[in-house]
This record gives sequence, C-alpha cells and structure tokens, in this order.
Amino acid sequence: MMRGPEGYAVAVRGPGGDIITHYKKQPSPTSRAGVWRWPLLRGVAALVDSVVVGVEALILSANEAVGEDEKITKTEGGLVVLAGFAIAIGLFVLLPTVVAGPLRALGATTVVVNLGEGLLRLAILVAYVAAAGRMPDMRRVYEYHGAEHKVINAYDAGSPIDPQSAARFGTAHPRCGTSFLLFVVVVSILTFSVFGWPNLWVRLGTRLALLPVVAGLAYELTRLGATSRTPAWRWLTAPGMWLQRLTTRQPDMPQLEVAAAALAALNPPPRDPAGGSRPAGPGHPTRPGRPDGREPAERV
Repeated sequence: MMRGPEGYAVAVRGPGGDIITHYKKQPSPTSRAGVWRWPLLRGVAALVDSVVVGVEALILSANEAVGEDEKITKTEGGLVVLAGFAIAIGLFVLLPTVVAGPLRALGATTVVVNLGEGLLRLAILVAYVAAAGRMPDMRRVYEYHGAEHKVINAYDAGSPIDPQSAARFGTAHPRCGTSFLLFVVVVSILTFSVFGWPNLWVRLGTRLALLPVVAGLAYELTRLGATSRTPAWRWLTAPGMWLQRLTTRQPDMPQLEVAAAALAALNPPPRDPAGGSRPAGPGHPTRPGRPDGREPAERV
C-alpha cells in the first residue's frame, strides 16, 4: 500500500498471478489547509489517517485473496482494529506500568521508575516484532514491507520504478512507521515523567490521555529525521533504522513488482468502468508524481 497526498493505492497479487491495483482518491488531512497541518496536530491527524487507510487497504487486499462468499466487511475490519487497539493498550501501556510499580516500593525515584517503565515498553516492542517475524505469514508481510521501502528508496533517488532498479536499494527508510514507534517509546518516557508516579488508575488514565501528545511529538521527530541531513539527526534516527532490520526482510522480484505497481498507481490509474480497479501492466506509462508532497509517503 502506498499513500499520497491526494489518495492511496493498493496492489495485490491475484490468485491467477496477475497484479491488481486499487486507487482511491482520499486526500490526506495533512495535505489540506487548516489546523491539521499545524505541528503536533498533524501528527495526530496522520496517525488516525494511517489507521483508517490501513483498515481499508487490509480489507481490499484480503478480499482479493478469498472467494466471493467470504468477503470481509468494514464492520468486521473495524472489530479487528478495536481488538488490536485493546491488545496494544494492554501490552504497551498497562503491562509496563504494572510491572514497573514494585520499583517504587523498593525506594526508586520517580525518574528511575518511569525510565524502567519505558525500557520495559521498548523491550516488549522489540520482542513482539522479533517474535512475529518468526511466523511464516508475518515473515512474508515483512518481505513486502521491505519491498515497499526499496521501491520508495528508488523513487527518492530518482531511479526508475521497476523491480530491477529497486532491488539495488536497502530495506530501511527514515519515514517508516517502525521509526515512529521507537520515537513514541522515547517521547513517552520524557512526557510521562512530568506527571510523577500516582496510583495505577491515574497512571493509566494520564498515559492514555497523553497518547495524542506523544504521537504528535514522535511524528515531528520522525519528520525531522527524514528531512534533516545533519550528523546529529542521523545519529538520532539510527536506532529506528536499525529496528527496521526486524520489521523488514529482503523481498523477491515478484514482491518488488507488486510494490512498484502500487507506487505507479498513485499517478493515478485509469478509471476502470467495472469499479475503479485495473490489472497492473509491466510499468506505468508516465512517471508518478511525488507521493509524499511535504508529508511521509508511506506509513506502516
């Protein structure tokens, strides 16, 4: 899936081996004038947009792989997202703050307890993505993730958007959602420390309430890291680039073909009378416009 300022594109390898692309005109909230382009607020808007577009893209891709009688509805997709949010809150918010609680009873300072909570949150994140990568299905997802990054890296470098060209590039990218998640963990340590160490329910409430603030700050750091060329920023973004070694794998040529088709579809594709989809050919006749504008082109 590729996201541009005016819409997004999804490319799927069909059961017959052909590549089917879907393009939907859906402007990003950060590409329009208004408060959602303001610093911090644009990070919240981008996060919500990523979830909405991600669910739609997941439903589209899943429905291409199943029979007509097994189509996934938006309601079912929404329930999956809600379940995912519940699991994420339990793993990355509730569990770390509960486990770190005994440190306070042992006499640790507020700073030390919050640091311990943050380090535990980071350990859970790393363990989660590493364990997921050992599952065959998730390994394939990580391979497609690497294919997306290779194609975007090729585009950013001005190279042709084709599998052979993209194969020469790396699987890490500074605008990746993996780097964003790492910044979320770091920013949360600093932000949550301001509020001390109250009782469990107050801690849980403040952490949930501050998530938009944390997401906004993390987004700005990710954005700066992707555009700045100073040594200090490169050093700051290095951990996120390293973490992508766990969330990406080297793709094969067919996977690179799918990723290239998704980026080419942002041109946008010709309208198909049957419903807005078209089989992807070996290449798009014209070079696609820059997919990111001022904002990240791809979020995971």
